[in-house]
Amino acid sequence: LFSSRFVGINASDINYSAGRYDTSVKPPFDIGFEGVGDVVALGLSASADYTVGQAVAYVKAGSFAEYTIVPAKQAVPLPSVKPEFLTLMVSGATAYISLKELGELSEGKKVLVTAAAGGTGQFAVQLAKKAKCHVIGTCSSDEKGGFLKSIGCDRTINYKTENVESVLRKDYPEGVDVVYESVGGKMFDLALNSLATKGRLIVIGFIAGYQNPTGLQPVKAELLPAKLLKKSASIRGFFLNHYLSEYKMALKHLLKMYERGDLVCEVDFGDMSPEGKFTGLESVFRAVDYMYMGKNIGKIVVELPHSVNSKL
Repeated sequence: LFSSRFVGINASDINYSAGRYDTSVKPPFDIGFEGVGDVVALGLSASADYTVGQAVAYVKAGSFAEYTIVPAKQAVPLPSVKPEFLTLMVSGATAYISLKELGELSEGKKVLVTAAAGGTGQFAVQLAKKAKCHVIGTCSSDEKGGFLKSIGCDRTINYKTENVESVLRKDYPEGVDVVYESVGGKMFDLALNSLATKGRLIVIGFIAGYQNPTGLQPVKAELLPAKLLKKSASIRGFFLNHYLSEYKMALKHLLKMYERGDLVCEVDFGDMSPEGKFTGLESVFRAVDYMYMGKNIGKIVVELPHSVNSKL
């Protein structure tokens, strides 16, 4: 049994709560995917590997809770209870595994990351830089652009003030080799049209459509076969649940990088949001809204204050 101290907000929380991930599950059901906290009680089998008070992270449905029962094999021991570790659980692992398995990154490749200053975009930028790629990141403000430059992004495009399509056409006439795409809708079309010969577009989400009743914004994909054929290009979908065999290895690697100081894990607690910092489960809905307004820099995290008169 874990007492959660921090829980992570993900774009897919909306898809999950809308019942799109598992249509057989009828409300009410628990939501949230990840948390960091300490062990408060142990089952018999868990006592061999864990101790009460130990810092752990976990990824499982229903993490928006003050106390969570987690199978020992799903828990990840941590050096301490820090929100930065939470950024790696879903967001960092998604970037690491998808780029490793599907990105085929190599030195000098041009990589476009959409929503680059978001929870997972920040890792796609840094990991592509570590692979010696040239990284282009789209974002919605100059402040986000500044953050992206600070983590090594070579070219930032503020889509509110610049025309992404004409920037790409002018500065990258040969196209981009890899796109890490999480926006969908118009951005997907634009990214698809910007692919270089043998380019690869990795779909890790389509946040532009999650709030729609159907969950999808139409894309102009009628010419898709011709577009892919003409460039020998490909589109690959990535869903973390299908890569759980790689997960432990990815997380170990990311934790090492963070502890060495090789990885920035930017956390956004919503201090700049209208009602201030996201504290307590009641602020989860504000945190989700904040993400959909495109305000966050880095991963949105909600802090759950420890209750002195705990029910336990």
